[in-house]
Amino acid sequence: MIATLQRSLEVGAVTITAEIMPPRGADPSKSLAMAETLRGCVNAINVTDGSRAFMRMSSLALCKLLLDAGLEPILQMGCRDRNRIAIQGDLLGAHALGIRNVLCLTGDPVRVGDQPEAKAVNDYESVRLLQQIDCFNRQEDPVKGFLPDKGTNFFPGAAADPNCRSFSGLYKRLERKKAAGAKFLQTQMVMESTVLEEFCSRVAKPLDLPVLAGVFLLKSARNARFINKVVPGACIPEALVERLEKASDPLSEGVAIASEQVKNYVEIAQGVHLMAVKAENLIPKILAKAGFN
Repeated sequence: MIATLQRSLEVGAVTITAEIMPPRGADPSKSLAMAETLRGCVNAINVTDGSRAFMRMSSLALCKLLLDAGLEPILQMGCRDRNRIAIQGDLLGAHALGIRNVLCLTGDPVRVGDQPEAKAVNDYESVRLLQQIDCFNRQEDPVKGFLPDKGTNFFPGAAADPNCRSFSGLYKRLERKKAAGAKFLQTQMVMESTVLEEFCSRVAKPLDLPVLAGVFLLKSARNARFINKVVPGACIPEALVERLEKASDPLSEGVAIASEQVKNYVEIAQGVHLMAVKAENLIPKILAKAGFN
C-alpha cells in the first residue's frame, strides 16, 4: 500500500499537510472534529508526539483513529521518551495498524515542558530513528538476521529549520538524514520567502529532498511576540508583528498573512505544512484564500 502523501511527493505534485494535537485527556472527539475540517483540503495530517514536552494522548492512538475515519495520518515519533525497544515495538505496531507515514524527531527537551522532573531517555535521536525505519523497511532484525514476521513499508520524513544560522551545519545534518532514509522534509515555521528560497537552493535541492514549508497561523501581535520569545528558532519579522498590531481584526489578518505565504511558498517548495494551534478549523479558509479550493 502506497500512501497518498508518498504518491503526491513522488510525482512532484503540490502537496499540503497540516498538523493537529492529540487531546490532553482520554476523549479524542475534539481532535477528531478538528481533523474532519481538513478532509479534502490536505494530503495528510500530522499528529504531534509530546510536542514541547507536554503530556497528551499518544500520537499513535490518534493516528489510528484518523485512519478509521478515512483520513491519512503522519505519525510524529520523538525519541525523548522511549528507549529503542519501545520505539521498535511502536513502529511495528503502527505498521500493523496501517500507518505508513512517519516524521522522525529527536523531541523537545523535557525542561521546557510541564513536567520538568520527568526523565528523558534519548536512546535514539532522529537520524538513528530514520536508520531504524530503513532497517525495518529492508526486513532487518535489530539484533541479527531478518525479521521472521515480515518487514515494513514506511515512508519516513524529517524535520528541518530553514532559520538555522549555519547552513553548512544544517546541510551536513540533513545529509545524514537523507543517507539514513529520509524521503521528505517538513520545516519549522518560515516567515519570509527569501529564507525559504535560500534553504531550498542551498540545502534541500542539492540533497534532492522535497520540502513542505512550514506556515504558522499568527493570531495576534501578542501571540507573535510570545512565539519569538519561547519557541526555539522562531524568527517572526517585526514588520509582520506591526501588521498584526495595526489590524482591526488580528486573527483575520493572520489568516491573510498565512494565505499569502502559502501562495508564495508553493512556488518555491513542493508544498506547505500548515500549523494553526487550536484553530485548525481555519486552515481550509487559509487554503481557499491562497487559491486552493
